[in-house]
Amino acid sequence: MPPHTPSPAPSHDIAQLADLEALYDEPRGASLAKEVDYLHPHYRAFVDASPFCLLSTQNEHGGDCSPRGDGPGFVQVLDDRTLLLPDRRGNNRIDSLRNILKDPRVGLLFLVPGVNETLRISGTATISTDPALIARCVVQGKAPTTVLVIRIHSAFFQCARALLRSRLWAADAQISRDTLPSTGTMVADLSQNAIDGAAYDRELPERIRTTLY
Repeated sequence: MPPHTPSPAPSHDIAQLADLEALYDEPRGASLAKEVDYLHPHYRAFVDASPFCLLSTQNEHGGDCSPRGDGPGFVQVLDDRTLLLPDRRGNNRIDSLRNILKDPRVGLLFLVPGVNETLRISGTATISTDPALIARCVVQGKAPTTVLVIRIHSAFFQCARALLRSRLWAADAQISRDTLPSTGTMVADLSQNAIDGAAYDRELPERIRTTLY
């Protein structure tokens, strides 16, 4: 008698849009009315007040997300359909820029300290070395190597639930940096000690201070 072959376990993966939509209520009211294809003046206020945003791009392996930050308004509004994002000094991996060369679609998530709503913008980006645009982004006498010119396709605010649940801005929710591995510990372990972790930690504060821009 042939051995019994167990039946495959049922899949719980959602593969069809109709199956996904059946799990959720229809969006309505404010969730639809808040989305526009330009930078409404209310949304410009978020951009002007924000010192930090997340930049999403795509590559052959999947999605990528990179932090961007500077003084409030560091992402400049050229007009109600165009943003300017300077590429400040970093680690020279230029992952986001490489991705944009292959696929110009980008997403931005703006955060404002102490504010629980966020602003979501999607669009397409080009990488520019236009001297006039570069000059707009000089800080402490240092110019970015390139700037992203982002053309807005969609903009809307995200309600406060995620930040309220996470208590992101709550003072008593902050943790000590010492509770996580140091940057030196991480690079030492990941490089199999080819990088001296103790030296990396020791030199990092001064290196960041002198290379911030």
